[in-house]
Amino acid sequence: MFVLNGKPLPLDVPFTANGVHYPANWLRLASPADRAAIGITEEPDPPTYDQRFYWGYTASGTLIPKDHGVLVSGWTDTTRYTANTILAPTDWFIVRELDNGTPAPSGTKVWRQEVRLACESKVASLEATATTDELAAYVTGSGYPAWPSQSEPEAGI
Repeated sequence: MFVLNGKPLPLDVPFTANGVHYPANWLRLASPADRAAIGITEEPDPPTYDQRFYWGYTASGTLIPKDHGVLVSGWTDTTRYTANTILAPTDWFIVRELDNGTPAPSGTKVWRQEVRLACESKVASLEATATTDELAAYVTGSGYPAWPSQSEPEAGI
């Protein structure tokens, strides 16, 4: 990150230094000597963190976790909402079956049960975490975002 007078300079944004206006591409095109000549220094970027799980860093550089219980509750709600959203397009099959007796495709029923089971497994995994770090690792891992895929509905619908 480039810094001038204690303030970060974003790339590709025009800026003014010592009364001189510089174009947006100047930082990219200037040599280190050119930048140093007007007082621009280069510093490492601040460490990043996942704002879904952490508040930031302490002065000593350790992450400040958000409340684990609140996070688990929120991710549980999000997981159930996602499952509901996935199931909603096929709800009419079930309503039609109850309404007039036309059977819902068996493949759709199986898939819907797989989604419900996946949801409850995800919720159980969320609740099994003991720390914000464990929760973050689970949610950002490869298993949490994966849901059963639906095959094409059966013919004769």
